[in-house]
Amino acid sequence: MAELTIAGCRVADDGPPLVIAEIGINHGGDLGTAKEMVLAAKAAGAEIVKFQSHVIEDEMCAAARDVIPGNADISIYEIMEACALTEDEERRLKDFVEEQGLIFLSTPFSRAAADRLEALGVAAYKIGSGECNNFPLVDHIAAFGKPVILSTGMNGLPEVAKSVSILRGRGVPFALLHCTNVYPTPPDLVRLGAMTELKEHFPDAVVGLSDHTTGNLACLGAAALGACILERHFTDDMARPGPDIVCSMDPLALKELIAGAALLQRMRGGAKGLTDEEVVTANFAFASVVTTRPVAAGERLTRDNIWVKRPGTGDFSADDYEGLLGRPVARDIPRDAMLRAGDIGEV
Repeated sequence: MAELTIAGCRVADDGPPLVIAEIGINHGGDLGTAKEMVLAAKAAGAEIVKFQSHVIEDEMCAAARDVIPGNADISIYEIMEACALTEDEERRLKDFVEEQGLIFLSTPFSRAAADRLEALGVAAYKIGSGECNNFPLVDHIAAFGKPVILSTGMNGLPEVAKSVSILRGRGVPFALLHCTNVYPTPPDLVRLGAMTELKEHFPDAVVGLSDHTTGNLACLGAAALGACILERHFTDDMARPGPDIVCSMDPLALKELIAGAALLQRMRGGAKGLTDEEVVTANFAFASVVTTRPVAAGERLTRDNIWVKRPGTGDFSADDYEGLLGRPVARDIPRDAMLRAGDIGEV
């Protein structure tokens, strides 16, 4: 069974899915706002809050000033420049998160950002979908020897396989998150089947979903299909500005997702068959073989003198019916009586 542990938090198939509240850049570059969101996530039951670490000059070249994301009206360079926290702010934020009893995670978008997080002593790394095929950065992060959660949006199995090979080579436990990088993601692009495909191809990976829809349904569906990690953007107030707010969850949605995912984990798995707890129901719901008229000793059982009726507490079940036909009875049996083992004579 694939599993990983982040700062004492174990993630595996036999436990409730880990719900990651991704505050990301929803704080807009304001440390005070980030702390308010941490407190809101804690109150809703979060164990892990995740941010994004941007060292702009090491992350983007000047050409990024001309690239405008589909969910914004200014360039990606301007967005990240406005939302980036300084190293000192990230240190203070991490300290604050841990003072609240939560686990701090962040996604580094560059080598310098990864080095900053390593200096801060993070317990694990989240690698975003855009870096899934940035194999030099994946290897740089994996070299730290800590658990890695890798989002795989926009990448096919060959690219994922190359990153997985790097992670395996470094000997780090890892998780793979299916993701669709459309903000927000319409239902037909969620593709939960891609998440199960990841598990089939990489059985040593913990799998999950990084979701960008506008509700919890995709994450709950993923939990039912075996997701061990569920990640959604988080904000304390849906009225806040920011490109990721539209696909964020608020505290109520986070609380509901944590509870719902835990219940679905308990519901999945298992095998067909009668459970011990169902026996009391089966006793009255199942059918037994009974006589439909008096049957005299020596008379043979036929379709005219026996049938099946509730309850299922007789010696012969409905499954035994065909096998009893033609058998003689050893004694007189009244009408509407359940057949007992001693009622049946030798052939």
